Amino acid sequence: MQRCRGGALRQPNFWRYAAVLKRSRSTSPFSSLCTKSQPAQAAAPFLFESPRIHALKNIGTRQHSSQSKSASSMDVHRQQVGQISEQVRRLYERGEKFRISHGSTNSTRPSTAKLRSNIIGIGHLSNVLEVDKEAKTVVVEPNVPMDRLVEATLPHGLIPPVIMEFPGITVGGGYAGTSGESSSFKHGYFNETINWVEMILATGEVVRCSKSERPDLFHGAAGAVGTLGVTTLVEIQLIEAKKYVEVTYHPVSSVSEAVRKCELHTNDPNLDYVDGILYSQTQGAIVTGRMTDTPLADLKIQTFSNARDPWYYLHVQNRITDATGPVSELIPLAEYCFRYDRGGFWVGASAFDYFPFPFNNFTRWWLDDFCHTRMLYTSLHASGQSKSYIVQDLALPLDTAEQFIDYTSDTFKIWPLWLCPLKQATMPTIHPHNSDKQANGRPAEHMLNIGLWGPGPKDHDTSIALNRDLERKLIELGGMKWLYAHTYYDEDEFWKIYPRNWYEELRQKYKATSLPNVYDKVKVDVEAEKKEPKTWASMIAGTWPIGGFWAIGKAIQSGTFKQARASTWRTRK
Repeated sequence: MQRCRGGALRQPNFWRYAAVLKRSRSTSPFSSLCTKSQPAQAAAPFLFESPRIHALKNIGTRQHSSQSKSASSMDVHRQQVGQISEQVRRLYERGEKFRISHGSTNSTRPSTAKLRSNIIGIGHLSNVLEVDKEAKTVVVEPNVPMDRLVEATLPHGLIPPVIMEFPGITVGGGYAGTSGESSSFKHGYFNETINWVEMILATGEVVRCSKSERPDLFHGAAGAVGTLGVTTLVEIQLIEAKKYVEVTYHPVSSVSEAVRKCELHTNDPNLDYVDGILYSQTQGAIVTGRMTDTPLADLKIQTFSNARDPWYYLHVQNRITDATGPVSELIPLAEYCFRYDRGGFWVGASAFDYFPFPFNNFTRWWLDDFCHTRMLYTSLHASGQSKSYIVQDLALPLDTAEQFIDYTSDTFKIWPLWLCPLKQATMPTIHPHNSDKQANGRPAEHMLNIGLWGPGPKDHDTSIALNRDLERKLIELGGMKWLYAHTYYDEDEFWKIYPRNWYEELRQKYKATSLPNVYDKVKVDVEAEKKEPKTWASMIAGTWPIGGFWAIGKAIQSGTFKQARASTWRTRK
């Protein structure tokens, strides 16, 4: 971390940090990269020297004479996986439990000495091993984040069909968790784009699974949050990329209109992307997009990754406010993929309320390094504010979505809301799904995901009661939540929603019973939280405004702002 010079004024920590970051942005060796006079492709050889993404030098393609590099990378991978599998095997034979460390986050809970000694680290599995242009596939290790993945495939004119909107979400996280994005109305969840997975079972055995080889494990481990094995390698099927996404913002003036237009556009085969933002009961936009290399000449090109660019959700609201009909523009493909990064959809705006601090174009520019999702996540957890936030993704049948939004409006008063139509998952599954039948006797083809993200009650008991009420309403309306978020169901409730018999049979078959099950991994143990001793760090984090400064310091210490600066996918200005 850079330091202020001795002669600098003694500013409060927050301002000093911001000044250092803003000054270092202009003097960073990356600041001259990817400008209009020096495109991203020209900058790449220098940028690839970064240790964080050095592994991209080993990308192999069959079109080029780099198979030896790819083979070398695969040899290293096999050696590393062999070492990990041996660790897992020894723990299994001793009957000892273990946990996986991905290297991307730090637990805030204290660990016992035994747990610290039984950590299986896979953070180093973060390389792109091969891009095959002919087969349109990419082979990647699980800790490759979305931005590095896109940077590896775009030079070959290829893109993953489903890309999580936050650059730091990893391939392994997308497979083991639930990941549905604006292309999921067409392609389904992220795991539906995967051809095969290499996995270490709880016994230490290394296996490959796909639609034709161990298909039950291949589908079952998707969304099972790592409770059936350890993912170590993935092959993703790619599609042809285009230069731009031509987006159209369709204004809506009611919730019912928004749901209706979502359903309408999901049936349009010419579209590649559909999602929506509801700003209130009476204002919103359904956003459609199609990839194109030949845009209409009169469309403006808009970017969202630069410090002076608008935050996406604010930009959309500005475009529809006085519009009398649909409004279109062009967004470079990678810029579209990560359009919600700055501001973390809109949750980042609450950081300006915490201090409080003016929320305008200048302050968003000045504090841009803090406003990317990697930094926001680090700050959110370090500050302890995540416990008082409602952060839930909730998938419902289309015919009950409006009723659910009316409920959240009355109960939580959280706006905006994100709308994302989802193609049904391959069942059985842990993923949110709708088993109801249509009039023709077939399962419903789509659900509507509702992103409910915003500040909740400060009082712990009130927050829990509100979350429990949300879960009851969700069950009543036939919905399911994504399991990345706080889950307060008791065990009986949980297994009435998720397919226990199928899941437990998989755990028995693949000898995964020594691992925690899905419920154990995602539940919030309310009583244990109450008994958990207060640490000095948690007391600092809970004290305003010290907790905020503490979080900022932790975020800067993490260095994650450098990853956003170094990204070659960005359209620099």
